[in-house]
Amino acid sequence: MKRRNFIFSTAAALAATPLYARANRPRIRIGQIGLAHPHSLGKLNAIRSLPDTYDLVGVVEPDLSLRKRAKGLNFISLNQLMNTKGLEAVAIETRVKDLVTTALPVVEAGKHIHLDKPAGPALAPFQKLLDLAERQRLTVQMGYMLRYNPAFTFMFKAVREGWFGEIMEIDAMMGKKAGDGMRKELAEFRGGGFFELACHILDAAIHILGKPQAVHGFNLRTRKKSGDTFADNQLAVLKFAKATACLRCNHNDPFGFPRRRFNIAGSRGGMEIQQLESGRFVLNLDQARGEFKKGSQTVQLKGGRSYSAEFTDLARAIRGEKQLAWSYQHDLAVHETLLKICGMG
Repeated sequence: MKRRNFIFSTAAALAATPLYARANRPRIRIGQIGLAHPHSLGKLNAIRSLPDTYDLVGVVEPDLSLRKRAKGLNFISLNQLMNTKGLEAVAIETRVKDLVTTALPVVEAGKHIHLDKPAGPALAPFQKLLDLAERQRLTVQMGYMLRYNPAFTFMFKAVREGWFGEIMEIDAMMGKKAGDGMRKELAEFRGGGFFELACHILDAAIHILGKPQAVHGFNLRTRKKSGDTFADNQLAVLKFAKATACLRCNHNDPFGFPRRRFNIAGSRGGMEIQQLESGRFVLNLDQARGEFKKGSQTVQLKGGRSYSAEFTDLARAIRGEKQLAWSYQHDLAVHETLLKICGMG
């Protein structure tokens, strides 16, 4: 089934804005701190792909080896960035352990931020950051990559409009086969693979169901006898008032990437996205909804993550045209739950 008339993406909504209105808006002055995060180049390329929206003033990265990852950039010091006239926003793309500590002084200086995930190894610093941002009415956009994926955008809208009735369950998995280097790197965090990777599906589950009433995490270290402390086979079981969610993360699975899925079931229907970023899903409906028929059907939307849609939405929030669909309270609930699952909080 083709996409046709059903518009779900933020980018599409922006495209509906009259061209003269967009052309008359000044560009948002933005900088980026860090090139160490796995998503850093993708975020940087997204900013650069929106030259009519953003004025990229420079990138802060003191590590010369990391600077080699990107070309054609204006590398500046942190002091130069923060003293840039008219600076409105900063993308924080450092190593995970440094994300929140790097972002705090930026928010204190009154700048909007895009903060990549997850929000550090502790809850208190992140809560402080969100409190500071809320008091100053600053936007904090978390870098959970499924938020702007077309299939997930479809699902969130369908849930809001009651297509699936009362949500009863979510079952999701996000894994991969990790090599020795990745295992060693991620073993830095007690929460292991779930902490770094499955936070994406946790963010989506809480967006749908809210903060869970009870959280249970099962974290296996399957190579512990050999001295490998990486938590590599993990399961989260979440209890809500009328629903349950099971979220898995396995870094030993050679087919972990193609098996990635997100399945939601409600009293009137549901859908299963597989593979997560393919844009393909099976839609189940107890009655026809718009162009979609009663029963089960396979839908194919444009696949892949969209960092450009992410930064387009951020621009609209910075300009006061809208609020992000994810609140400070949501982001805090996600991180608090993540830390509980991983035995870190």
